Amino acid sequence: MQDAAIQNEQVRNRIKLSGPKKILALDGGGIRGMITVEILAGIESILRQKLGKKNEDDFSLSHYFDFVAGTSTGAIIAACISVGMKVSDIRDFYVKSGSDMFDKASLLKRMRYKYEDENLANKLRQIFKHQQTEKDLLLGSNQLKTVLMMVMRNATTDSPWPISNNPFAMYNQTTRPDGRVRENCNLYLPLWQLVRASTAAPVYFPPEVVKLGKKDFIFVDGGITTYNNPAFQAFLMATVKPYQMNWATGEDQMLIVSIGTGTSADANTDLDPDKMNLLYNATSLPSALMAAALNEQDFLCRVFGKCLVGDSLDREVGDMIGVAAPAGSSKLFTYLRYNANLTSEGLKDLGLSDIKPENVQKLDSVEHIDELQSIGQAVAKKIKTEHFAGFV
Repeated sequence: MQDAAIQNEQVRNRIKLSGPKKILALDGGGIRGMITVEILAGIESILRQKLGKKNEDDFSLSHYFDFVAGTSTGAIIAACISVGMKVSDIRDFYVKSGSDMFDKASLLKRMRYKYEDENLANKLRQIFKHQQTEKDLLLGSNQLKTVLMMVMRNATTDSPWPISNNPFAMYNQTTRPDGRVRENCNLYLPLWQLVRASTAAPVYFPPEVVKLGKKDFIFVDGGITTYNNPAFQAFLMATVKPYQMNWATGEDQMLIVSIGTGTSADANTDLDPDKMNLLYNATSLPSALMAAALNEQDFLCRVFGKCLVGDSLDREVGDMIGVAAPAGSSKLFTYLRYNANLTSEGLKDLGLSDIKPENVQKLDSVEHIDELQSIGQAVAKKIKTEHFAGFV
């Protein structure tokens, strides 16, 4: 039996309620999460109109999406959505706090990481606190309105950790199968600290130490797992039996909306091999891993889902729109992918040829937030009401 302090009946009901389910998955990408925020603003506007919610205060994305998943900066946004924040409030948070979150570390500490984490941690604690008590909001709190999943990497165990508030999950139980008390129930963990752990990108930020039961675990950014794009993992968590959510599959039973923070296929076209030293590898590997991971998850979703919108993945497979499921199977969900190409060609196609690619390709380009917003707003213009047909 769950402790009363972490019972979330709303989430339990959303999991158990029959009917089509909607999942939102948000990529990692540092301050480029500003692109995600503007795309979400477009989605929120279209859904509000479609649902007849004329008053902005009457609707947030938590009313529509049953399950929100995010990695790194996507975890920040996902958690904000899950607690009921409107996109305009999330935008304000990024615009006003972006530069503060990337607080440069002292020269001595820069041998370990570029930015301090204190400002970011404080900002997260301000957002994710209990409405009445002002105490840290717990993962199992009933203030969360959706299923929430955040991805991080447990460096102590050398394993990816997609952690959720799913009340039926094994490690979200307060007792073990044999009746003994579970000392490490995940639902008691502070939400802000889990978000901070998911954003602890190596080189950029120090790791986050989280106490589970009597043991301390060291966590780093989920973007360096294979789930920088958490879309397919969210699908697995929603449908595979061990997770105990058991949602129905089918292109009319499940919608997955996946949003990226931009890709830049030609980011290193002028690279000199002599510059690929230890420092170069240390600073570039996180981005390289994130790019590879998000592409793989995106491709899996397009193979097993009915893809209605998405840019071309590469010249060989294209965008997979209209491509049938593998032989002998059917599509397991409907899939929408909104992302931006941050190359010169991609920005030109968005009508933003005045933006220099190098200004918006870095994870810490806080001085170019306005340009990132323009990119997200340009992508949002591609969102169509018919993309959500059958799920409104």
